[in-house]
Amino acid sequence: MLSDDGEEADVNEFDLVLPTAVDVREVGMRDGLQLEDPLPLADKLAMLEALVATGVRRIEVTSFVSPNAVPALADADQVAAELHRFDGVHFSALVANPRGAVRAVDAGIAHLEYVVSAADSHSRANAGRSTAEAVGAVAEIAELAHGAGGSLEVIVATAWDCPFDGRTPVARTVDVTRAAVTAGADQLCLGDTIGTTTPLRVVRLIDEVRRACPGTPLGVHFHDTRGTGQANALAALQAGITQLDASVGGLGGCPFAPGASGNIATEELVYWLADADVATGIDLDAVLAAAAVTERAVGHELPSSLYRAGGRNQPRGAVVPA
Repeated sequence: MLSDDGEEADVNEFDLVLPTAVDVREVGMRDGLQLEDPLPLADKLAMLEALVATGVRRIEVTSFVSPNAVPALADADQVAAELHRFDGVHFSALVANPRGAVRAVDAGIAHLEYVVSAADSHSRANAGRSTAEAVGAVAEIAELAHGAGGSLEVIVATAWDCPFDGRTPVARTVDVTRAAVTAGADQLCLGDTIGTTTPLRVVRLIDEVRRACPGTPLGVHFHDTRGTGQANALAALQAGITQLDASVGGLGGCPFAPGASGNIATEELVYWLADADVATGIDLDAVLAAAAVTERAVGHELPSSLYRAGGRNQPRGAVVPA
């Protein structure tokens, strides 16, 4: 390759700037299943066993929310009771209010994720209260988690856009993150709840949140509703993010956000990260096997393009003339 002045250019001149390792949280057990019909506990545990076998070390395993609102996760206590079978995995659960936090801690899960919607309309649809009221519960939930020896991550839903209110002002999302950290959140995660954001908006919001909350670990949660999920993940990594959520098979969506479809697929994320020599500790073939277990459990085709393609390309060999 020649440079503009005609000299031989360094072949690495245009390499992507990526971290050496990325911490992937598997959210298929919670976000992936919350829109599905309720599964038998045995099917969920088979799915969980397959996910643990991939090498992933962080799994969002369920949520302690109203069974009327999310019937697919009504068995949270039963799932929690089986987690002792799996060693070396950081299990966490999502909660929507202090009552859910108490249930999670009582069930033995002290690492909590609490969702706060940056947009008021989504907050009212999702949690039945305003954003300000939701932020007001952070301190109590943090105290519950810390008292049980755990941690609290505040996930900011509709961080970029809301299905009801439209674009979420950057300043509003930043205010939510700052308030959450002040109230005791140990880390943050920015959620593209309806899959509308794009790489430039991703890096701009990440930069603003980092300025407001220096030193606080920050992750991202992207949906692939409009096909930009993996591009957004790449942009986030180039901006220095090393914690990403993904769901086996690309399963998932938000029941309180019309039009929201699946998360970015774990196998697709692992596929391109491995090709870029970015370590995840996750075995791609094992994720594809877990996707097959998941597909059988939910009873329908998964949205992941890589899974449907059968994984990596397998050369068929040279064509021999007849």
